[in-house]
Amino acid sequence: MTESATGMSRPPVHALRSSPAYWRVTFDNPPLNLYDPEVESALAGIVDRLIDDPEVKVVVFDSAVPDFFMAHLNLGRIEEFGEGMPTWFALIDKLVRAPFITVGSIRGRARGIGNELLAALDVRFAAKETAVLGQLEIGTAIIPGCGGMQRLPRLTGRARALEIIASGEDYDADTAGLYGWVNRSVPDAELDALVERFAQRIASFDAEALAAVKEILDEQYPRPSAESLAATNARCSPARRFRNGCAGPLRRRRR
Repeated sequence: MTESATGMSRPPVHALRSSPAYWRVTFDNPPLNLYDPEVESALAGIVDRLIDDPEVKVVVFDSAVPDFFMAHLNLGRIEEFGEGMPTWFALIDKLVRAPFITVGSIRGRARGIGNELLAALDVRFAAKETAVLGQLEIGTAIIPGCGGMQRLPRLTGRARALEIIASGEDYDADTAGLYGWVNRSVPDAELDALVERFAQRIASFDAEALAAVKEILDEQYPRPSAESLAATNARCSPARRFRNGCAGPLRRRRR
């Protein structure tokens, strides 16, 4: 039995409760699953509801659009997110600090902010045949400004993060698994069973113990600071760059 977390008939993001401890959040914004203001608003509301529910132990994020987990930010509406994207950074901060475990179940493309969302989750599993990950920003003379610069190196190491970000290329699930970008790359036919088994096991364990696991690991591998995230976003603001037609060089810092 599932329970919807919204009253809309077809929201761009919806949440279903598989059990009191186990929820699934699904992106459903065809055709490309762009991250647009409606997605942000729906996701922020769902995150607030999950944070306020003390029974939640595990949340799986997936997509209802077959070829896209989340294509990228909707750059045509960049002004609507506000300078510095405050809602995005607030909802991601809530997710990373939440006591429950967050899991990405990846089919299709997760690029730009889609990959930055996945990098903020605790665990990622990818479909071997369909999952594609990447940070495409360099091709439009900007840099990842929503957490990718800070979180990707924690997963892959500096050299591989530099390769991914500076090349702007797409990477398949097997390569992402080799790089530590995702936990596992598995055949598409096995992905749902793997994620379901993992989530159900977590949902059966003690909530305080799960929260302690996250807290202690975060002490050993500190989260990026709000100041670092804001400074990176401001250094090459997508809103400012696209307002000016992406003209002019990226600001350089003196060493």
